[in-house]
Amino acid sequence: MARIVGIDIPDNKHIEISLTYIFGIGRSTAKVICKKASVPLGTRTRDLTEEQTVHIRDIIENEFKVEGALRSEVTMNIKRLMEIGSYRGMRHKMGLPVRCQRTHTNARTRKGPRNRPGAKRKKTTA
Repeated sequence: MARIVGIDIPDNKHIEISLTYIFGIGRSTAKVICKKASVPLGTRTRDLTEEQTVHIRDIIENEFKVEGALRSEVTMNIKRLMEIGSYRGMRHKMGLPVRCQRTHTNARTRKGPRNRPGAKRKKTTA
């Protein structure tokens, strides 16, 4: 397995698919990286030479924000929205959908399970 930016990418997949296992890299970004590294898109990860792997690793580290740095940036952006009290920040605080989805009938994933007075949960036997 090739290790890029602290992530083990799978050997048996094409390189453009394998790169998407890294947080912050999607299909289009993976294609751009392969083009810059002059690696054919159909190449399997196990067939890459060490030189190509190093070249891909250098391109990702120098030109893209991925993994930990990107995750921390996203969380800081959400915290900033909550601190300034914007509408989106308030929705994040309340645990409701942020991007204008309806909540009257849907949004069970964000709101959690329904606690209706008439509904009873099954008892688990220990």
